[in-house]
Amino acid sequence: MNPEEVQRIVETALTEDVGTGDVTTLATIPAQQSDTADLVARAPGIVAGLFVARAVFETVGAGRSLEWVSHVDDGARVARGDLIATVTGPTRVLLTAERTALNLLCRLSGVATHTRAWAEALAGTKAQVLDTRKTTPGLRVLEKYAVRVGGGTNKRMGLYDVAMIKDNHKLAAGGLTAAFRRVRETFPAVPIQVEVTTVAEAVEAVEAGADFLLLDNMSPELLRAVVAVVGDRAELEATGGLTLDRVREYAETGVDYLSVGALTHSSPILDIALDLRT
Repeated sequence: MNPEEVQRIVETALTEDVGTGDVTTLATIPAQQSDTADLVARAPGIVAGLFVARAVFETVGAGRSLEWVSHVDDGARVARGDLIATVTGPTRVLLTAERTALNLLCRLSGVATHTRAWAEALAGTKAQVLDTRKTTPGLRVLEKYAVRVGGGTNKRMGLYDVAMIKDNHKLAAGGLTAAFRRVRETFPAVPIQVEVTTVAEAVEAVEAGADFLLLDNMSPELLRAVVAVVGDRAELEATGGLTLDRVREYAETGVDYLSVGALTHSSPILDIALDLRT
């Protein structure tokens, strides 16, 4: 993780929430008061993003004495009631930072928890679960980190690091092979992935030089047919409409990856609370 990027996200989130100041806390809490607060799991799941939550408290409390203790590491499985971290410092800092820290920690832990369910469902197969670019704007680097914590694999980070030829590119460029050749000529060092929907397209893509195919919205039967034809000439990713209850059926077709946009666009949060000690 790039510390500068994490700090940028934290400061943006705090600006949105705190604005010109936490009027309730400023009015009710004396400046000199200090307390200890615990971050506690309210539901079972996988923790991710402790360093982000800590950065929120430290940013709000810049220049003031603050102590953070993590009781688990990112990737740990927690049960309801488990103590996740403890933070001690000015009460104003604790209460002002609370919601932003929890928003980020709960979100990332939710992504990690959801991803872990997919990774565990794939255990014993060669297939890995991939994320997509269907991320929350501004939070991609953190959400993809949470996917890794949960046992998933990151696909491309953006439009710049991998070329992905999809249906609209093929239509606009005059065909799959033409699109592939244009990308290869323009960006010779960039990896190229090609989306295909039929066995014939898969064969065309491999013959054009593609070594990574996205098998879009294919049934298990069609996936097996592509695997049989392509063999080890390309890595194969099943994508589109995948659900956790059928994950093994798709993995057992012989594909290398299953991409799941829901890891980042539909994961529920992991409920975590901050409780002041009395």
